[in-house]
Amino acid sequence: MPKQLGQDISSILLCRCPRCGRGKVFSGVLSVVPSCAECGLDLTGGDTGDAGAVICIMLLGAIMAALAVWTEFRFEPPMWLHVVLWPVVALALALPMLRTSKSAMIAMQYRHRSTEMDRSE
Repeated sequence: MPKQLGQDISSILLCRCPRCGRGKVFSGVLSVVPSCAECGLDLTGGDTGDAGAVICIMLLGAIMAALAVWTEFRFEPPMWLHVVLWPVVALALALPMLRTSKSAMIAMQYRHRSTEMDRSE
């Protein structure tokens, strides 16, 4: 695996700056910081859109459906347990998936120069 690809993947998974790999991309759960605290990369020009959310919805829907069917046939829990269990599992899986996908969109925009982000190294 090329060195740059490994750096990109680690910065995406850790939600770090696509340029330096040290600064945080998010100031809250999904709020993107205006600029990297470490290298000063302007992150305000990036618009991640809905691509990450759509990917998460599709993946999470498939995972949740498979888990619900497997749980029903394997353990036959009462219906109230399904009602309580699956929203909690969905939230626990959705937040990290959304952060990672949004971080990936920011990194791809930076690498492919599709926004006004500063590319000076």
